[in-house]
Amino acid sequence: CYPWAGSRLSRDSVALRRTPWSRPPPADAGGTRWVLEEIDNRKINNSFLRDHNYATEADIISTVEFNSTGELLATGDKGGRVVVFQREQESKNQPHRRGEYNVYSTFQSHEPEFDYLKSLEIEEKINKIRWLPQQNAAYFLLSTNDKTVKLWKISERDKRPEGYNLKDEDGRIRDPSTITSLRVPVLRPMDLMVEATPRRVFSNGHTYHINSISVNSDYETYMSTDDLRINLWHLEITNRSFNIVDIKPANMEELTEVITAAEFHPHQCNTFVYSSSKGSIRLCDMRAAALCDNHSKFFEEPEDPSNRSFFSEIISSISDVKFSHSGRYLMTRDYLTVKVWDLNMESKPLETYQVHDYLRSKLCSLYENDCIFDKFECVWNGSDSVIMTGSYNNFFRMFDRNTKRDVTLEASRENSKPRAILKPRKVCVGGKRRKDEISVDSLDFSKKILHTTWHPSENIIAVAATNNLYIFQDKVN
Repeated sequence: CYPWAGSRLSRDSVALRRTPWSRPPPADAGGTRWVLEEIDNRKINNSFLRDHNYATEADIISTVEFNSTGELLATGDKGGRVVVFQREQESKNQPHRRGEYNVYSTFQSHEPEFDYLKSLEIEEKINKIRWLPQQNAAYFLLSTNDKTVKLWKISERDKRPEGYNLKDEDGRIRDPSTITSLRVPVLRPMDLMVEATPRRVFSNGHTYHINSISVNSDYETYMSTDDLRINLWHLEITNRSFNIVDIKPANMEELTEVITAAEFHPHQCNTFVYSSSKGSIRLCDMRAAALCDNHSKFFEEPEDPSNRSFFSEIISSISDVKFSHSGRYLMTRDYLTVKVWDLNMESKPLETYQVHDYLRSKLCSLYENDCIFDKFECVWNGSDSVIMTGSYNNFFRMFDRNTKRDVTLEASRENSKPRAILKPRKVCVGGKRRKDEISVDSLDFSKKILHTTWHPSENIIAVAATNNLYIFQDKVN
C-alpha cells in the first residue's frame, strides 16, 4: 500500500544512483540542491504493495520520523501500520555514493477498537512516532493512536537454537523414556530476520484524543498529550501515569482553548512546552510544582487589530511546536506562518516566515472545504540554520535563517524524476503568469504535505505527500 518515493511498484525497482549533471540549477534557501531518492520495493512485504491508483484511506501516511542517528526512518499510516527504513552501508567500491534507504521492517502497530462505555470507535491511525536513543543492538520506538501508546522493540535474529533435549527438531515434545543422553543446545546460523515486538502498552491514560508524544532527555520518562491534559509516564510502568497539565474547566461550556502540541526540552529534563489553539505557547518547569497549571513563561504575539477577521482565531491556532537542537529557540507553525521564538524573549517572535500568504484571500473557500483546519508540522535541520514545513499542491517550503532566503519545492511523481534536481516553484498571485509559475487558483488543496522530517546531521529530508514518501538529499558533485 506504499508506492514509496514515486516508484512504479514493479518488481524491478529503480536503483538509487547519482549521475553528474550538465548544468547546475538554482540553489535553494540553504544553497543546497535536492535530489530525489527511491525505495527498493522488492524488500517490502507483498501485503504492503499496492498500486498508486488503488491506494485507500488507510494508506495515507500520518507521521514520519528519523531516529537520533538518522540510520532509521519510520513512517506510520492511517491503517495503523509502521514501516521502518534502514540506511544501507556505504559501498567501498563506490565511495562517492552515500547510503540509501530501504525497507527494514513492517508491522501492524495498532488495530481498530471500540469503546463500549462511550460507544465510540477508536481509529488505528498512527498519530505520532518517537524513537528512543539506541542503548544496545535493538531499536525502540513509541507509537500512538488516539488512545494507546505502545513501546516497540525492533531487533535482528540470525541464529536459531538446535539440539533441545525435550523437543525434536520439528518442535514436538519427545517421549521422556526415549531420552538416553543429555545434549547441549547450540546456535546455528539462519537467514536474517527482523522482529518487531510490543514491549509495553500504555493505555487508559487519556479521555481525549492523543495529539503528541515526546521522550524526555532523561530517557526514562515521556509525556503524552491530548486536547486538555498532559500525562507523564515512566517507560517501565504501564498502569500509572502522572497528570502534569490539566486545562479542563469545571464547566465544559467555559472551554475556550485546547492543547495542540507539546515537547520536552532537548537537554533539561524538567522543562517542556505546550501550544494552544489560541496561538500561545507555555513553558513549564516540573520542579516548581507537581501540576504545572502555572507556567514559567508565556509566549504570545499580540494580534494586529487591523488584520482581525472571522478566521483570525482559526489561523492563529498552533499546529506544531519544536525546540531547536540547541534548546535555545522554539519554532511554532500556525496556518499561514512559521515563527521562531527566543526562550529569553516572550513578547514577540524573533523571526516570522510567511509560508503561503497568497492563501489569505482564499480563507473563505478553505474554511468551506475544511482545509483551514489542516495541521502542518515544522522541522529544523541539524544545525538549526534552516527550517522546513509543508504546504498545498505537494509544495514544501524551506527558510534559511542566516541568509533570509527561502525556496518552494514540490514533491510529486510528475515533477520529481529519480536523480533529477528539484527546481524551485513559484506561485503567481495576480497579473500575468510566467511560464514556470503556477496560479494560486490552480493549486490542488487535496495534495498537501503535513508531515516532514530532517536527518539529524545531514541534508537528507523525508516528505510525506498523502500516500507517497519522498526522500531527498543534497546533490553531491
